[in-house]
This record gives sequence, C-alpha cells and structure tokens, in this order.
Amino acid sequence: MATAKKPTARRRSPKPEPAKCPDCDGTGETTETVRVGPRKGRATDDHQTVLCLTCLGTGDDTTD
Repeated sequence: MATAKKPTARRRSPKPEPAKCPDCDGTGETTETVRVGPRKGRATDDHQTVLCLTCLGTGDDTTD
C-alpha cells in the first residue's frame, strides 16, 4: 500500500507595498500658507499642517 503524502507548508510572498502619494510623498500631510484679511487674503509667514486631500491621510497612491 502507498503511503500518504505529507502536506507541505506554502510560503506566501509578501504583498507589494502600495505606491506613495505624489502630493504628500507618503506622509499623509501637507502644509498650507495661512492667509489673513477679509478681501485679498494676505499671505503670512505662518504655515499649518493639513490632511492630504488626494490620499485622505493614508499616504498611499489611490489614483488608478
């Protein structure tokens, strides 16, 4: 009688990392210039960190 084959463990290849977002370079955040004034919106030397609108903060390139 033939012997039964032993099951072999399958090795899974690691998933490729998603591409980085081109707008925020994979950080998920960008900087915006602070503007003041009701009419012209004069730009100041201050900056604020905002969520990247392209990837919504994930840092992954979601464009196809």
